[in-house]
Amino acid sequence: MLYNNTATHIRRELLVKVASLALKGLLKERIDRVPLEMIPKGQPSIRCCIHHDRAVIKYRLLAILGFAMEKETDELRPLSSYAEEALNRSRVDEGPVLTVIDEACSACVQSHYFVTNACRGCVARPCVWNCPKKAIQMINGQARIDGSLCVNCGLCQKVCPYHAIVKVPVPCEEACPVGAISKDSQGKEHIDFSICIYCGKCMNECPFGAIVERSQMLDVIQTLLSGKTLVALVAPAIVGQLPGDYPQLVTALRALGFHKVYEVAQGADETIEHEAKELVERLQGGEPFMTTSCCPAYTRCVEIHVPELKPHISATKSPMLYTAEKARDENPGTLVVFIGPCVAKKEEAIQSGKVDFVLNTEELGALLVAKEIDVPHCEPSTILNTPSDGARSFPIAGKVSQAVAQKVKETVEGIQVRPIVVDGIDRQNLKLLRQVIKTKSEGNLMEVMACQGGCVAGPVTISKPMAAAKKIEDWIQKNTTQKSKTQEMVAIEEKTLVGAR
Repeated sequence: MLYNNTATHIRRELLVKVASLALKGLLKERIDRVPLEMIPKGQPSIRCCIHHDRAVIKYRLLAILGFAMEKETDELRPLSSYAEEALNRSRVDEGPVLTVIDEACSACVQSHYFVTNACRGCVARPCVWNCPKKAIQMINGQARIDGSLCVNCGLCQKVCPYHAIVKVPVPCEEACPVGAISKDSQGKEHIDFSICIYCGKCMNECPFGAIVERSQMLDVIQTLLSGKTLVALVAPAIVGQLPGDYPQLVTALRALGFHKVYEVAQGADETIEHEAKELVERLQGGEPFMTTSCCPAYTRCVEIHVPELKPHISATKSPMLYTAEKARDENPGTLVVFIGPCVAKKEEAIQSGKVDFVLNTEELGALLVAKEIDVPHCEPSTILNTPSDGARSFPIAGKVSQAVAQKVKETVEGIQVRPIVVDGIDRQNLKLLRQVIKTKSEGNLMEVMACQGGCVAGPVTISKPMAAAKKIEDWIQKNTTQKSKTQEMVAIEEKTLVGAR
């Protein structure tokens, strides 16, 4: 589902409201009125009534405050009470990073196939002939499916010449590649967090916005207001999500109160170096292939669902973790905030203990709007540590393996790296991952990203993936051109000095 929709706009508006109130010190006093302001009297209701709409807004706000719906014990407890608890907490709750708003869940009917009125009652009747369970009959000149006999094989849909048979899915269940979502006894959706990989696909596919991420934005705001030192780790994917360029974004983050800003592409350079060395060692040791390890949704997927692939995953740490280590070494006692478009990174941060908070792209945008900081109008900061082009291209599918292959080519003779890319984890690609060990693959370095297109298509993005990828590539090209010009000028100056001597 396209991210530009009403549910997304409501989420972003609420993020801005919470950020604005928190920055002004008015969150506890005014948050109870936000549902009424969002759903005023006289406005047409989305659900049965405005009271239901307001209840859903309340639960959305709870998630933004960092709470899980599953832990609610008192429906009458006001938002102001939750806000007070959130403002006074000393650490982030380490529970699941996703939560389901049962008040928002529409209890979609079970996934099934349905004959539309486009059915022409044709003479051929391929749907009737090809149904393995004889679940289709012709009634009053149109096909009808008997749900008690149908096994949802989809053959009828495939053979219908008029495309008159459609699949009516449960969007979140359909999107989940690992079957972690199912209905409870009331027909509401429930996430089994013991097998969830936190890819965030369900969150984006639910048309009712019932699955949400538990935010850490308020914790970041409170830390900024407290005067404690915070450093920001900016994922390369962010460059494609916001207006303006990276040097301007650095200025904007400093205006928000961040003491220092680190480009996570610096950590990506370490990932490239370590992963290239590890690949060479594994291939020389007789292993047939290695897979990348920078996507936490993928590594968790293997850990739980494809354990036979686990020995082939690189032991190299992700760019986020390398950058966090660098930030902590250079700034003892500081708190570290990762900023990116990924839900799974929040889980990785909690498990590693090396990153204190995680902000997603929308939360960063909300902070900038609340503080009235316009990135394109910020003066560009001077970037001292410039990562490689390969490191900055990490958020684009195929570029991780390409960068590692190039590093091997530059440093080791006699080894040819043959990358293969698994672009996105869905049910079909999950089967591919299970088969890869049993079949002989032509590649020896497999790159796997949970999101199709790479991190530019993460679950909490603002820009369209292709547009984001193009902006990143343009930014890399611009910096490459500038570096070339600088090198030429240095060479001319050196030549001039030698001639003068």
